[in-house]
Amino acid sequence: MIDVLDQDMTLGEVELPTRPTLRFHGSIPALTEQLRNLMQADTRTILAAPHMGDVERLATVLREYQIPYRLGSRNPHPGETVLDEGSYLSGDLRVPIIVRTPIAAGVSFLDANIVLFGVNDLSDEADVQARPERKRSKTAAFVSDFRDLAVGDYVVHVEHGIAQYQGLKEIVQDGLSLEFMILEFAEAARLYVPLTRLDLIQKYRSTDTGPAPVLNKLGSQQWTKTKARVKKAMQDMAGELLKLYAERKTAQGTAFSKDNEFQQEFEESFDFNETDDQLSAIRAIKYDMESTTPMDRLLCGDVGYGKTEVAMRAAFKAVQDGKQVAVLTPTTILCFQHFETFKKRFAQFPIKVEMISRFRTAKEQKAIVEQVETGKVDILIGTHRILSKDIKFQDLGLLVVDEEQRFGVRHKERLKQMRKEIDVLAMSATPIPRTLHMSLVGLRDMSVIETPPKDRMAIQTVVAKFDEKIIRSAVEVELERGGQVYFVHNRVESIYEIASRIQELVPAARVVVGHGQMPETELERVMLAFMHHEYDVLVATTIIENGLDIPLANTMLINRADRHGLSELYQLRGRVGRSNRRAYAYLLIPPETDLTEIARRRLAALKEFSDLGAGFKIAALDLELRGAGNMLGGEQSGHIEAVGFELYTSMLEAAVKEMKGESIDERPATALNLGIPLRIDETYVPEENQRLRLYKKIAGGATDQALAEVRAELEDRYGAPPDATVFLLEAARIRLECERLGIAQVDRKRGELQIRFMENAAVDPQQLMRLVARNAKRGAQFTPQGLLKYPLAALRPDEILLEIDELLAQLAPAPVSA
Repeated sequence: MIDVLDQDMTLGEVELPTRPTLRFHGSIPALTEQLRNLMQADTRTILAAPHMGDVERLATVLREYQIPYRLGSRNPHPGETVLDEGSYLSGDLRVPIIVRTPIAAGVSFLDANIVLFGVNDLSDEADVQARPERKRSKTAAFVSDFRDLAVGDYVVHVEHGIAQYQGLKEIVQDGLSLEFMILEFAEAARLYVPLTRLDLIQKYRSTDTGPAPVLNKLGSQQWTKTKARVKKAMQDMAGELLKLYAERKTAQGTAFSKDNEFQQEFEESFDFNETDDQLSAIRAIKYDMESTTPMDRLLCGDVGYGKTEVAMRAAFKAVQDGKQVAVLTPTTILCFQHFETFKKRFAQFPIKVEMISRFRTAKEQKAIVEQVETGKVDILIGTHRILSKDIKFQDLGLLVVDEEQRFGVRHKERLKQMRKEIDVLAMSATPIPRTLHMSLVGLRDMSVIETPPKDRMAIQTVVAKFDEKIIRSAVEVELERGGQVYFVHNRVESIYEIASRIQELVPAARVVVGHGQMPETELERVMLAFMHHEYDVLVATTIIENGLDIPLANTMLINRADRHGLSELYQLRGRVGRSNRRAYAYLLIPPETDLTEIARRRLAALKEFSDLGAGFKIAALDLELRGAGNMLGGEQSGHIEAVGFELYTSMLEAAVKEMKGESIDERPATALNLGIPLRIDETYVPEENQRLRLYKKIAGGATDQALAEVRAELEDRYGAPPDATVFLLEAARIRLECERLGIAQVDRKRGELQIRFMENAAVDPQQLMRLVARNAKRGAQFTPQGLLKYPLAALRPDEILLEIDELLAQLAPAPVSA
C-alpha cells in the first residue's frame, strides 16, 4: 500500500500486490533457469548489482549461459556501455536488465509482471543492507568495551578512582539474586558495583611499560583532587588552543568542485564493496575539500583496512579540478608499492602518475622534476625527496602523507608550512599521542576506519617456546598453500646462521636475507624479489615493520619476541593477514622463566588482541601513549597516568566544548532501586566478557535508539531475551526518561514509589501537585524534602515498569504549542 497525490492534490492510496522473490543462495544454474522461465512468461526482469565490478561479473555469467541482457543504470554516465553488443536487444522487453543499485531484497510486482532480484537474492555472500549512518564521538574508537577485561586488570571508577578488578560475585538481596563487579582499592578496601552501573567503570589504559598505577583510597578526597588538577591543566591549554583553532578556521584554501560523472565512474570501478567506515571517511574528506578552509584530516585505520582507496578518491577529486597531488611515504619500498597501486587504479583515466625515489636514476629524476614544474605530472609519489627545494609544483592542491609519525622534525616543519595553504590528508595505523590530541581538540579532523574488509580474518597468534619442529611445520604448511613466510630475527651478526638453519629444516624453501646494514640497492633488490615471489622465506630484521604489502605472505615467525615493544610487535604482525586467507603469527620466546614481567604482559596483550581492528586500539592507546606529550609541548602524560586514557579523553572533549562555548550535557545519572530482576543470565549469554560488554552498552546507552540497537543485537545473536533481560532494557529506558525530567532517585519500598527530584528538575510543579491531589486518598504525598511518595498497585515486574512509565508521562511537562 502506498500513498499518492492525485490531480486535485489530495492524498490517496494505491494497492500494489507483491510477493517476495526466490533466493538462489549463489546457485548460478538455478538463477539462469529461472531467468529463462521468466523470459518465456513475458515477465520483465531486473537484476540488482551494488558495484560496477558486480555488474561486470553478472554480465559475464549471463554471457557464459547464453542469456541475452541489457545494462541499465539509475545514473547513466560515460563509460557504462553494453558489455556484449550482440546481446543488446533494444526492442525486447523480456531481456533481463542488470542495474547498478544496492537493493538488498527483491520483490515481484504481480499485476505489472515485473520481477526485481535484489543483491541478497542472488548470493548469501552479498553484503548489502540498509544501514542508517550513526554519529559517533571522536573517542568512540578508543573506548574499551570490556571484551578484554581479565581479573587483576586495573580499572577506573569515575567517582572513586583507580582500582583492581577482582571478578564477579552473585549476592542475594531482598530475595533477588544480583551480580556485582568486585573492585579492590588501596588498603584492600572492596567496592561491589552492580552490573547495571557499568557506565561508571572504564578499563585503565595508560602505558605499556613502567610501574603499575597507584590504587586510590576509597572514601578519601584524593581522587576528587586528582580530577580537579587534570581539569585545571586542560583549561590552562584553552587560550593557546583557541588561537590555533581560530587561525585554522580563518585560513583560505581551494574549494574543490562537487563530484562529477567522472568521479562517479572512478568510484564505481572499485572492485570491492566499501565498508561503512570507508564511506563515512570519503564523505567527510569530500566535505572538507569542497569548503574554503584548508583540509587537515587524519585518517586512522588498521593495516589493510582500505585507507589507500580513500586517499585515491581524494586524489582523483583534486586532479579533476586541475590541481596536482603529492603522496609522501616514509620508505622507498612503500613508495614503490603506492606507485604500483595508484598506476593500476588510474590506468583507465588520462591521469599521469609518477614516482620519485632512489628507484629512479638521476637522469629520470631530473626529467620528472621538470614535468612536475610544468604541470605534466598529476600525481607525484615519493619519499621525503618530495620536500626538497628543487621540486616545485605548478599547482599543488592536495598532499597525502602516509605514516606521518615516521618523519623527522625537519620534515614535519616543512609539512607544517605546506599545511597553511593546501589540503592535507594524513594516514596512520598507529597515531602518535600528539596527533591524537590535535584530533580530539578539533585542531585536526579525524576519520577512523574500524571495519575490516568483508573477507578479512583475524590473525591467529601463537606464543610458543623456540622449537625447530614448530618452525619447520609453520613454513611447510604455508608453502603447501603457495604462500610466503617472514622470519624476523633482529640480530644481524647471527641472521645468516638462522637463515641457513631454516634452509636445512625446509630444503624446498627458497630463503633470502634482508637487513638494514646491507647496501641500499642490495636490500631493495631482495625486497622486490620477495614481493615478486622469487623467494618463499624472507629472514629479516625489523626493517620489514613498515611498508610491505604482500597478500601471499601469511605466516610470520618472530624470534625472541620478548625483546620487542608491543607497538613494534603489532606493526610486524600487521605485515601478514592482508588477504582473505587465514594468517598466522608465531611469537617465539625462550623458556618462560627467563621472561621479565613486562615482556609477559606484552605478549599476553598481543595474543588477546587478535580481533580484527583491536590492534588499532592497542596501537592508539597502550603503545603510543608512552611518554605522551600534547601538541603544544605541555607535559600531559602525567595526567593520562593519573586518570587513565578513557576518562582523560572524555574530560578533554568536555573542556574543548566548554572552550568553544558549546553546551555540555552533564546530567547526573538516576539511581533506580526497583526490587525486580534486572540481569543478563549466564544461560542466555554464557561468555562472561560478552555479558560485561552488553551490561556496559546498556548502562551507557544515552538514547532510546542506542538501547533499541542493543536489543536488536541480543535478539540477533542469542535469540529472544528472557524476562529479566527485557526488564533490564526497559529499566534503562526509564532511567533515560528520569534523567531527562531531572529525577535523582527512584526507590520501590513497601508498595510505594519514592521519587527524589533534583533542584533543576524539568517537572511542572502544578502538574505534580494535581497528580498528588488526585491520588491523595491512596496515600500519595509530596514532602518538603522534595520526595514524591506514590502508591504502587502493581506487583509483577512488567506491571511495575509499565506503571512507572505512565507516572513519568504524567510528570513530563506539556509540549509548548506554536
